[in-house]
Order: sequence, then structure tokens, then C-alpha cells
Amino acid sequence: MVSFLVLYGTGEGQTAKVAERIAEVLVERGHDVTTVNAEEVPTDFDVEEFDAACIGASIHVGKQQPAVREFVSARRDALAARPTAFFQLSMSSAVTDETRRAEAAGYVDAFLEETDWHPDRIGLFGGALRYLKYGFLKRLMMKRIAKEATGDTDTSRDYEYTDWHEVESFADDFAAFVEGRLGVTPSEASGAEGTE
Repeated sequence: MVSFLVLYGTGEGQTAKVAERIAEVLVERGHDVTTVNAEEVPTDFDVEEFDAACIGASIHVGKQQPAVREFVSARRDALAARPTAFFQLSMSSAVTDETRRAEAAGYVDAFLEETDWHPDRIGLFGGALRYLKYGFLKRLMMKRIAKEATGDTDTSRDYEYTDWHEVESFADDFAAFVEGRLGVTPSEASGAEGTE
């Protein structure tokens, strides 16, 4: 059994939902998973307690959550010593427009350059529009962004753009990578409970 950390930053909850689904896939493969909101990380939190880490964030005004950036920067060496993955949710990943998809990749590149982190796997997913959770000004701003990106401007409802099959494939791919790197097969992982 491999111990995974799934840490995430979230604005209105979609990244938390993605993190939970990733965790479910990893558990289904027989692994132990700890899911943590980056805003709630204790100062003495030790990445070295985990065999692998998957970290996620969403994009708001062109940046990931500061708590995620700070976590990665402060624990870069510990992350570099184990298999890692990064996933990001954005409106830019919710559309087929190549310019917007390149924009989403650019957000990742800037984050990785700023933190000097080099994850083994990267996933880019569409996020969600949570019009019903936004305040007045944010609703107007997001409606304007959505008009160009998706055309979904009805602010009386929410929209979800996450492709759950992509999320599950990403989690499976990362798990297989970690299992291969650590020499653990999925059957060994599920049968290894309690034998650490």
C-alpha cells in the first residue's frame, strides 16, 4: 500500500470535489490517502510521512491559491524526493479553443517556475461557474469571462465543466506511475493493508 497526500486549494469547492474523486480512485486501487485543504495545513505538517503527493489548485484572476503556492515553495525538497503530480482547474481548460488552453498551460508553467517544482504528472481540468455562490461583483466579472469562454451567462444557475473521466484517468495514470516507481502492484496494494 502506498500512502498518498492529496492537497488542494479551492475557491468555491470544485477543486475540493476533484481532489476527493482523485482520492477515491487511489483508495479503489488499494492505497491509503490523506486529503487536505491547503488553507488548513498545520505549520508542522510533514510531507515526508507520505510516499507520494498530488497537489491541486484552481485559477482565480490568473493565479493559483496563495496557500498552495506557499505549501509547495516551503516543502519543495520533500516533494522532489517522492513522486508528485499537479492538477489545475480553470475556465481556460473548459473550452476547446487552443488559445485558451495554452493560457491554462501558461498558468501551470508560471506556477512551476515560481515554486521551482517539477511534478511527474500534470492534469488540466475544466472547473465550474458557481454563480449562486458569487457576490454581486464577482458574478458580474465571471459572467463577462464566461461570455467569451463558454457563453454560459445565466447567473440564476451554476455550471460544471469538469470531465470526470479525465480526472479518473489522471488519478489512475499517476497511481500506476507511483506503483511502478515504488515497485508496488495494485493487487499488492489492496492486499497490503495492515502489513506496513
